[in-house]
Amino acid sequence: MTTIKRAAKATALLAALYCSRRYYRNWGATKAESQMRLPGDALVRDPAIQTTEAVYIDAPVAAVLPEVLRTCQLASGFSKSDELPDIAVGDTLHVGFPAKMGRHHTLRFTVVEMVPDSHIVLSLAEPGLAGNAVVSFHLQPHWEDRARLLIRARVALRYPGEVFVVELIRPLVSLGARGFLLSVKRRAERSTSSSVSFSA
Repeated sequence: MTTIKRAAKATALLAALYCSRRYYRNWGATKAESQMRLPGDALVRDPAIQTTEAVYIDAPVAAVLPEVLRTCQLASGFSKSDELPDIAVGDTLHVGFPAKMGRHHTLRFTVVEMVPDSHIVLSLAEPGLAGNAVVSFHLQPHWEDRARLLIRARVALRYPGEVFVVELIRPLVSLGARGFLLSVKRRAERSTSSSVSFSA
């Protein structure tokens, strides 16, 4: 009887994951955006997992990419948020999230490609995982004062069991990515608003 209950719980969990993943794997992105080819996709040719999330930002594209880098900097535990990191292709970028007791958990990425006002492509550089994951940020101008920011993640997994584990944690990853997008949005819009007010 216990085995039947466990099987039923596992089946219910899988069903819930399948239903919810249809929503959070491409949070905020259109069907066309989630299916389009983007710079960086070729680095993981046959991904087990691909997600695309997007948000509109009421700021020109030139104001957004610096805020992407600043937000990465803040997530890595730096406190001087006004200093823009000098990033170039080949550099290592530590991206993570704050944890308890003031510590920060970070993952190391290598900057593979960066085009101003267009996109930045990061490849995971952790030992044993290098090349298995690519995260890229893409900017699309909408008129002069509005931009669309996309995050694309492509992950190649080596073992079938890894897929199940990633599916379990993907809602948290999606929430983190969404929080990142909204943080960039707030910072870019606030910076643009301050610049307009100062000019006036």
